[in-house]
Amino acid sequence: MKYLYLLLDIGSLSIPFLYSFHPKLKLYSSWKPIGLALLSTMLIFIPWDTIFTANGFWGFNEAYYLNYRILGLPIEEWLFFICIPYACIFTYYALLYYFPNMGFSEHTTKIITLLLAFLFVVLGIAYHDRWYTFTVSLYALFCTLAVLKWNPRLLARFYPVFLVILLPFFLINGTLTGSFIADEVVWYNNDENIGFRLFTIPVEDTIYAFALLVTNIFLVEFYKERLFQKQRI
Repeated sequence: MKYLYLLLDIGSLSIPFLYSFHPKLKLYSSWKPIGLALLSTMLIFIPWDTIFTANGFWGFNEAYYLNYRILGLPIEEWLFFICIPYACIFTYYALLYYFPNMGFSEHTTKIITLLLAFLFVVLGIAYHDRWYTFTVSLYALFCTLAVLKWNPRLLARFYPVFLVILLPFFLINGTLTGSFIADEVVWYNNDENIGFRLFTIPVEDTIYAFALLVTNIFLVEFYKERLFQKQRI
């Protein structure tokens, strides 16, 4: 099914996009900082994706995407870095709107962050010869400690929201990696990862999703405060 990857992108975006115009949430009023955050994050993740695809660390099944590529990546892969983060940004702010006290204490947040940092260090050292595991652990370590320093309140809120996001993550990423279809949309070279999977999802993908989303939300907050101070979500 050539349109499957495209349908997953559009389907992930559709409801969050429509509800962005909700008269109480009004996420559309913050599209400028969100757009800048998405673009900035793509400047990190697209080159990473391009290099890994070119070196065969992962790739894409031509049966499930249209025959249009930019820098070696299917157009659907470019849309992935817009549609999925936008849906998660919407989820983050929607949950905070309806549950304004959601979040862990400062002490608990520091403990969780340090435990995650320790995990990322261990993975990076233990699997330094496996490029996906090493690079995603290194980047997750950097962005988690950076956010802890510059916006710890964001992490306090993000951690419980990420647990909610894991449900659609397993549905979408599970489909991409072959959980619900005859073959996989995205394949992985297991020589470059641990080889442990959650259903069909490489465990590294959970770290990748965490790093991708926390980067986007951190940058939304950064741009909102620094460049669009009159706008509030």
